[in-house]
Amino acid sequence: MLITVIRTCLLYILIIFAVRLMGKRQISEMQTSELVITLLMSNIATIPMQDTEQSMLSGVIPIMVLLVCEIFLSYLMLKKSHIRKLICGKPVVVINKGKIDQKAMKELRMSTEDLTEQLRQKDVFDINEVAFAVIETNGMLSVMKKSSCDMPTVRELKISRQPAELKVSVISDGEISLSSLSVCGWNQQKITETLQKEQISIKDVFLMVADSTGSYTIIQKEKSR
Repeated sequence: MLITVIRTCLLYILIIFAVRLMGKRQISEMQTSELVITLLMSNIATIPMQDTEQSMLSGVIPIMVLLVCEIFLSYLMLKKSHIRKLICGKPVVVINKGKIDQKAMKELRMSTEDLTEQLRQKDVFDINEVAFAVIETNGMLSVMKKSSCDMPTVRELKISRQPAELKVSVISDGEISLSSLSVCGWNQQKITETLQKEQISIKDVFLMVADSTGSYTIIQKEKSR
């Protein structure tokens, strides 16, 4: 039993490491090759987990080989666009200038229900508002509304606004994020001084976000009843 637990933990760490090397993508954003590699690695890892007579190397070696293949293939796709098109396909326009391309939808085996569902996920409930809609290589839908239906931008309204600042989480559940401090230009001393000014202990902070201008927001932990 102990051997099984140890094997499971080691393979779990290995899979996390492998997926981390593949890049920061959600399942819905994975390309075809990435999804296949992830599924294969998961299936291979179960073999030495369940069968203790199998060597750990019977799971580790195939996973590492698959990881190397994925990294190499990703490099090729980065350098050679025709290889990327061969593996991942290319974006397909399903709505062009407000008109549904029925031929493209048939080639994608995409129903009208699929299209309207993905449009709703983009906060578009009226198909007449759409100028262009594109199915990306990862299966996600990108939408451009008609100019008459889209929200005007600040530039179009000729309104002056302050430059946007990136707010990052500098304290999460009572712990300081050192990596976030470097992003917003804060340091631990400034955190301490700010909390002292607000008369709050760091252990009572549920979330604190800040930006490079010195602006911050603090949310305290709820007291247990």
